[in-house]
Amino acid sequence: MNTTAEKLADLRAKLEASREPGGAKAVAKRAKKGIPSPRERLEMLFDPGTFVEFGALVKTPGAAESGYGDGVVTGHGRVHGRPVAAFSHDQTVYGGSVGEMFGRKVCYLMEWAGKLGCPIVGINDSGGARIQDAVVSLAWYGEMAKHGELLSGLTPQISVILGKCAGGAVYCPANTDVLVGVEDNSYMFLTGPEVIKQVSGEDVSPEDLGSAHNQARWGNLHHVAPDEKSVFEWVRDYLEYMPSSAHEEPPIINPGLEPEITESDLTLNEYMPDSDNAPYDIHEIIMRVFDDGSFHEIGELYAPSIITGFSRVDGRSVGVVANQPAVMGGVLDTDSSEKATRFIRLCDAYSIPLVFLVDTPGVLPGLAEEQKGTIRRSGRLGFAYVEACVPKVTVVLRKAYGGAYAVMGSKHLGADINFAWPTAKIAVMGAESAAAILTRRQTENMSAADADRVRRDFIDFYNLTMATPYQAAERGYIDAVIEPATTRLEIRKALAQIRDKQHHIIERKHLLMPI
Repeated sequence: MNTTAEKLADLRAKLEASREPGGAKAVAKRAKKGIPSPRERLEMLFDPGTFVEFGALVKTPGAAESGYGDGVVTGHGRVHGRPVAAFSHDQTVYGGSVGEMFGRKVCYLMEWAGKLGCPIVGINDSGGARIQDAVVSLAWYGEMAKHGELLSGLTPQISVILGKCAGGAVYCPANTDVLVGVEDNSYMFLTGPEVIKQVSGEDVSPEDLGSAHNQARWGNLHHVAPDEKSVFEWVRDYLEYMPSSAHEEPPIINPGLEPEITESDLTLNEYMPDSDNAPYDIHEIIMRVFDDGSFHEIGELYAPSIITGFSRVDGRSVGVVANQPAVMGGVLDTDSSEKATRFIRLCDAYSIPLVFLVDTPGVLPGLAEEQKGTIRRSGRLGFAYVEACVPKVTVVLRKAYGGAYAVMGSKHLGADINFAWPTAKIAVMGAESAAAILTRRQTENMSAADADRVRRDFIDFYNLTMATPYQAAERGYIDAVIEPATTRLEIRKALAQIRDKQHHIIERKHLLMPI
């Protein structure tokens, strides 16, 4: 092989082999499953024609040609014109398991993303550690975890879970910013069903143990798409709300839309039900108070009594945290508090302002919640809110009672601008609960009819004079009571005022969040 032509032919043959290292048999197996190749998945993520691969000819020393790539495809491209790094597991090589060269490739990619300051997307379809590589596989899982910590809060990290991922193949993704999967094709478990049966004798199906739907309900997946094309569209949309790194700002998209009150805005003046306990879907309000009704929800199947996601105000990304009165009245429980906590920290890491829409009857009481450790776990919500340095705006729509009022963006925990609708009710508790406590002695010896009349009179007095936004406004805890129709424009003006807010942190090693 001395001529240039021979060397070129050899290169082409190697590159061709590297594209499908498992050969025709692997291609047929993948086709039978109806799943794309790792490179086809990357093509769905990136803008057409922008993917640049590196490490295609890497393989474990001594491996046959079928080992090209060592189980992972790595490279970079562009998403909506911005640089993004990505890796995609290749099930046709050692089952997509982690070996030394696999680990080296992914760690190099992570270093590259950190130096460039760009997001990284991991497309995970792996059985976990490579058993035949023993401790070497475990060592490289450790290296990848260490590199993930270097990127944490610096550049956005997104994990796409496909196939059956176990062990380290879910441990590492669990520490990224968001995890997304596909219905009927994404499974996550620390220990797979076969191993569980061997160790404990427990017979459990993959669906029960770690299906996409279950993992989303348990809070481990933040979105479940119907198919792979949809999941990559979701990731592309998500990246448009995010900066390339913590040192940049997200892209500004279509600023200055609808500078005056619109017909959609005016519908808010008649939207809130007259009954305090009547449910409604908070999505309907979200769609009216942000740009173009844009909303990219995060964690929709987990703790649905609170809604979290991204929208835009005047073309700029904002994080939205909103109680959902259509689910359990919008109550704050342990899971919804943890969901909001994680989202607040995500927004704060990338300097994305927070907008809270509040309608909650309070914190869920009960033995089950106490057994979950709600004192500690729910306490993180207030801690995260205080810790967040980004601009923070709150709109109290209806109920804001007790401790839930405090942690849902109150002035006392550091909100910059607080609005309330005239329908807002801000108090220690609802009128019925207050009446039960405060009229107890007065009604002890009364007839049932007289006691009921006293409680009714108290409830009317309480709702008229105490559970209103005006006492809070009189004391400066609410900056303005606004017409619902002006909410979109008031949020826009508020964020424009505090966009350049500076927050100076007292130096220390780190804060001690209750974990």
